[in-house]
Amino acid sequence: MQKWLTPLLAILFAATAPMATAADGERWSQAEAKSWYEQQPWLVGANYTTSNAINQLEMFQAESFDPVAIDRELGWAREKFGMNTMRVYLHDLLWKQDQKGFLKRLDQFLAIAAKHGIRPMLVLFDSCWDPDPVLGAQRRPIPGVHNSGWLQSPGRHELVDPANDAHFRAYVQGVVGAFANDKRVLAWDLWNEPDNPGGGNYMDKQLDREQARIEELLPRIFEWARAKKPIQPLTSGVWIGDDWSPGAKSLNAIQRTQLEQSDVITFHNYEQPEAFEVRVAQLRGYDRPLICTEWLARGNGSNVDTILPIARRENIGMINWGFVDGAIQTRFPWDSWQRPYTMQEPTLWFHDLLKADGTPYRAREAELFRKLADTPGNAVPSH
Repeated sequence: MQKWLTPLLAILFAATAPMATAADGERWSQAEAKSWYEQQPWLVGANYTTSNAINQLEMFQAESFDPVAIDRELGWAREKFGMNTMRVYLHDLLWKQDQKGFLKRLDQFLAIAAKHGIRPMLVLFDSCWDPDPVLGAQRRPIPGVHNSGWLQSPGRHELVDPANDAHFRAYVQGVVGAFANDKRVLAWDLWNEPDNPGGGNYMDKQLDREQARIEELLPRIFEWARAKKPIQPLTSGVWIGDDWSPGAKSLNAIQRTQLEQSDVITFHNYEQPEAFEVRVAQLRGYDRPLICTEWLARGNGSNVDTILPIARRENIGMINWGFVDGAIQTRFPWDSWQRPYTMQEPTLWFHDLLKADGTPYRAREAELFRKLADTPGNAVPSH
């Protein structure tokens, strides 16, 4: 894309953006959330990291940011799968490192995505995998291991220190504020799996105060983001537990915040079709639009052939993990942390849709994505 188009696109998106509908600082009403969702195409996409990036920092730091790869891979998403969104992770250290440069690169990313008719959902914080992120050159993948370099945001020691709250607020409001009226952004996912103890070999690395701090911070993060009056919905997705129904006694404090503060309800599900439908039935009680922001675990029974048609029928937005096989190595299953796949490839890919050269892992999956995404009425909103 020629450089002069980037600011022009930003102006066009901002100029045509509707005003935020909810009263200042308030959660969208059910009617407002439904109205927003009705204006969208059927939302379909993937959790996206450039194939040559091992984590969020490598994707967006100046030295490793790769607009050529982004352009190529988002082109594949649109052309081969009919995708119109991507869920993309940011990191609070990017804000601490270089605020202006980070926003510039994020703007460039959004311009490339817009060229391909893709409006990303941006994730601000994450409680999965390595709890000690460090800026600069990132380590290379551990052979045969799933997502071996992914980073939590914030790091565990920064999280438990209230002195960092000013930084967290500046990051939230700086990023959301910069794109609050930008139609290129679909939605804000404020915290990915905030009650996750880490995953992989990090399950025993949590500090004593981490969960209590997240319980305190998550409602404030919703408040900080809403103060910038974004035209996009705010959300944080539930992912664990037996019952997500309204009033369920098993809901923890973090889940209650997620379900009571999200403008649209998001959730993760890596289970078989019947379990997916149970989750949908539980969440229907909130009477808000539903978007599944993580799914597709072939070895668990979460497959394109079975899950995607259900979601299309029920008008549930779907964003699978992940897209192009690359440095995050999520074709390997979760148990590769205990049993690395160094001697042979897994018989069945766990996640991911494309090989590194852009060839679909299964042509039938790409065909089904295109068929369902191309249903009449599923056009991407005009710029």
